[in-house]
Amino acid sequence: MCGIIGIVSHTPVNQMLYDGLLVLQHRGQDAAGIVTAEGNVFHMHKDNGLVRDVFRTRDMRNLLGNAGIGHVRYPTAGNPAASAEAQPFYVNSPFGIVLAHNGNLTNADQLKEDLFRLDLRHVNTSSDSEVLLNVLAHELVAVGNTPLLTVDRIFNAVSGVHRRCQGAYAVVAMIAGYGLLAFRDAYGIRPLVIGTRQTATGVEYMVASESVAIDALDFKLLRDVAPGEAVYIDGAGRLHSRQCAEKPQSFPCIFEYVYLARPDSVIDGVSVYETRLRMGERLAEKIRRQWQHLDIDVVIPIPDTSRPSALQLANVLGLSYREGFIRNRYIGRTFIMPGQAMRKKSVRQKLNAIGMEFKDKNVLLVDDSIVRGTTSREIVQMARDAGARQVYFASAAPPVRYPNVYGIDMPSRQELLATGRTDDEIAREIGADALIYQDIDALIEAVREINPALVHFDTSCFNGAYVTGDITPEYLNLIESLHCGAGKEGQSAETLQLDLNLGAGLRSY
Repeated sequence: MCGIIGIVSHTPVNQMLYDGLLVLQHRGQDAAGIVTAEGNVFHMHKDNGLVRDVFRTRDMRNLLGNAGIGHVRYPTAGNPAASAEAQPFYVNSPFGIVLAHNGNLTNADQLKEDLFRLDLRHVNTSSDSEVLLNVLAHELVAVGNTPLLTVDRIFNAVSGVHRRCQGAYAVVAMIAGYGLLAFRDAYGIRPLVIGTRQTATGVEYMVASESVAIDALDFKLLRDVAPGEAVYIDGAGRLHSRQCAEKPQSFPCIFEYVYLARPDSVIDGVSVYETRLRMGERLAEKIRRQWQHLDIDVVIPIPDTSRPSALQLANVLGLSYREGFIRNRYIGRTFIMPGQAMRKKSVRQKLNAIGMEFKDKNVLLVDDSIVRGTTSREIVQMARDAGARQVYFASAAPPVRYPNVYGIDMPSRQELLATGRTDDEIAREIGADALIYQDIDALIEAVREINPALVHFDTSCFNGAYVTGDITPEYLNLIESLHCGAGKEGQSAETLQLDLNLGAGLRSY
């Protein structure tokens, strides 16, 4: 999971990109980067850390230009990657291209080999985003041997990317001297939306992972980028779009609605907040059908993502809804923290129980999901320590039993609490007196009711059905072995300044 943003404006974009990344910070807390375009010159700054820590006043002053892209990243596979792997990435041939990517290429290793052996291109990092950038660069050459870059040539290159790349990807890129390009994989797994704004000097455009960034910058949501579609804003500020995939299908990641996205976002025509309310309704209906014997005194959410579901559950069942945990907002999201020990330590730092809401009560705790179980186990114990008589636990999502290979840090079946365990066994593992999971059909219906045009979803982490059709047991074993052995030393921010001869200059601060 990462956050991406791109803006074409009539005024400097450095502050807008910064503000947009702040709004998308929940999608990645490991690294941040911005590239702006000033004519044929790119200005770049990126490093490990939160947006507010990566960019200082001197960095912002150097990010000149009226167009740019940005990225926030979270650590995948528990690997605290070097700052060299912070995005955006850059290549100087052809034209000069910068690219930022949200998702995961499932055939990255084969692509890297092909790039080196057949395309004669070199990849410097282990990031699949750099692989994707080089595939795009090669395809821009392969579809035309003239120095003129036309709209058709750009879209034909994206078609070539779709033919070669497998997995999930939402992409923003800039081509020096030409404009901004954005596209989404043929299944639409990762989200991407377009916004527009009319100003006194003309129309401005913006693309982002979530509509909340568009709202925050006072743009108007135009629409989602369709699965397989590419949009291109040229140097004159004109918007072009084309379907570039041969057989596009819509399979948005349902975990975006469960946890990843902000509740005030709208993804593929669906309000994330409304979805979470409906998830609470479905969970309440299941409790009414199958768990009537539970003597529940109070419903308490695990802050913050589960609040809408917990509130609606309490309303439907006619139970008291109370806030039982206070969150320290200066601690990052534990789900995306690398390492089990760090996650466990951070739970107590992140949450503190309000004793009076637990003492001598039978409490139903509601969370958005249970992934590794570390947080759930600690929270159940906190409720008991605060004096709860009985602690029941409800998950607004089904059991997470399978690795996610499309850009979410769920790579190891050994780390997933639900893998190989029954619901009763999971309840014992987290110390709960009862455990209620959402049914997968109910979760799908909670989203589909809002937008009936959405027929299919990527639900692979719940049922092991990988929509791209290329995931084998051997692939899963490989990524798990890499995950268990991952580990790199961090590096300092890049401060390179390069003079380039092939159409674009890059200045990195």
